Amino acid sequence: MSTKNRKPMSKKRKNLLEMIGIYTVIGIMFVIILYPLLWTLGVSFNPGRGLYGAQIIPDNWSLAHYEWLFFDPRSNYLTWYKNTLIVALSVSALATFTVGLTAYAFSRYRFKGRKNGLYAFLLLQMFPVLMAMVALYILLNTVGLLDSLVGLIIIYIGGAIPMNAFLVKGYFDTLPRELDESAKIDGAGHFRIFFQILLPLAKPILAVVALFNFMAPFMDFILPRIVLRSPENFTLALGLFNFVNDEFANTFTRFAAGAILIAVPIALVYLFLQRYLISGLASGATKG
Repeated sequence: MSTKNRKPMSKKRKNLLEMIGIYTVIGIMFVIILYPLLWTLGVSFNPGRGLYGAQIIPDNWSLAHYEWLFFDPRSNYLTWYKNTLIVALSVSALATFTVGLTAYAFSRYRFKGRKNGLYAFLLLQMFPVLMAMVALYILLNTVGLLDSLVGLIIIYIGGAIPMNAFLVKGYFDTLPRELDESAKIDGAGHFRIFFQILLPLAKPILAVVALFNFMAPFMDFILPRIVLRSPENFTLALGLFNFVNDEFANTFTRFAAGAILIAVPIALVYLFLQRYLISGLASGATKG
């Protein structure tokens, strides 16, 4: 009786210890992720302009920094926000469309150089982006697109194609080719097959591509720093950097307020694409 009673107890204790360990790790990661966000949010509501004396829970809450960003004539924040939204929306839409067509071609057709093209996509991912910065600078300067949002958009789109096309191509490979053959029998052409049959089934992976390419201009600093020169063309990452980079500036709290507002469009786009992600998965399961 004693031996039989010990085994269930030891198993239950083992499961309990495993659960405690799992929740401990989750709790630690949650604190590591949440603490900087709470600190930045708290600093943005501090009445002062510097980090000295700033508190995560301010004694006197203030919206002065947010008001300065939006209403002070010396602030270029709204211009930077507009520039970033233009770049992000353009890159997200055009890169997703270009990646979809490229992946469709590599997935559904056999042509000369196809295998070498796929190898080139993989090879391009092995080198850091910094290696191409000098060449990109010279290229944009040659074609007259330096210090231009158009030039920045083109570079982002070109950089998004290799890895994303390889990713979407793998998703297209999982879709049955019988769908294409049935559509061809009904007289459908290549573009009709892509837009009316494969594209709705590929909404999950295309939603991921669109989200990542929308986020990139908000987070990237290095490429805009090299391409853009005029303050009126700055993106948010580049403009906010000047808040803390200026030798005589002490605007860490304004920097925190501006950084917090970056999350708003990203969260909205994520919620919007999540609906398409779920509908695309359901559509793919039904039609597959």
